[in-house]
Amino acid sequence: MGRETLGQHMTPQPDTTETEHHPGIPVGLSSASVWPQPARAAFEMAADLGFDGVEVMVWADAVSQDVAALHRLSREHGVPILAVHSPCLLITQRVWSPEPEERLRRAVMAAADLGASTVVVHPPFRWQRRYAEGFSELVGSLEETSGIRVAVENMFPIRPPNRLNRLRGGKSGGLSAFTPSPDPTEVGYGSYTLDLSHAAAAHVDAIELYKRMQDRLAHVHLADGTGAPRDEHLVPGHGSQPCAEVCELLAADGFAGSVVLEVNSRKARNQQERAALLAEALVFARLHLQAPGRPRAR
Repeated sequence: MGRETLGQHMTPQPDTTETEHHPGIPVGLSSASVWPQPARAAFEMAADLGFDGVEVMVWADAVSQDVAALHRLSREHGVPILAVHSPCLLITQRVWSPEPEERLRRAVMAAADLGASTVVVHPPFRWQRRYAEGFSELVGSLEETSGIRVAVENMFPIRPPNRLNRLRGGKSGGLSAFTPSPDPTEVGYGSYTLDLSHAAAAHVDAIELYKRMQDRLAHVHLADGTGAPRDEHLVPGHGSQPCAEVCELLAADGFAGSVVLEVNSRKARNQQERAALLAEALVFARLHLQAPGRPRAR
């Protein structure tokens, strides 16, 4: 993948002077939000738009796998790395190692080297039997020995299209690719990542899921969804999820982790449109993450 760079003349950054003094909850940008552009573009855009940091999605982009290169980008743009997303997608099964245990260990090592406090990881796939059997112990051991929070993310089952769903009697269930469940709270881990787009695709009540995760919640992927049988990652406020309510709960409850915008900007026709989408998402997050009693942003 080529090392594309953002143009020098981007959409002007929105006036967020009223929201810059937010109540201490960092708002980051996932490098997945600029896909198919490489990690470099995420650092450039995060700096230009005023994000507090970046979450690095480790995938085919060579820079995303290179700790030294990520260090350089972070220093160059003055943007810290808040989290590392372990390579656990179907398309990243050979990144770093064919063994999922080793990929997770490498992600934790990278996070420690980069000064990131959190590693995001998905529950094991059903066919990863050996990995699944030792997953809880591995996650707990890595957290204990590294001091990094290994935050297991809620996922979603594969649901049939609406027509097939109706033929089956309108049931909203689906086939899970994850074991023992796409909902990590059914197992119980030391740290969680709450993803609101995944909650929409799973038809899970995001507020109830937040309450189950609350005491161990380390990280939030802020994005919206409509409940469609796919992972939409819409800009917050463009779907049906209680994105504002969750943000307000985080502020009221004194959440000590990071909120990362993981939104789909692939349909943006140019860099200006992508910047506008991500700026809108950032303003939404800043607005609703204010502590109770703090004046609303204008």
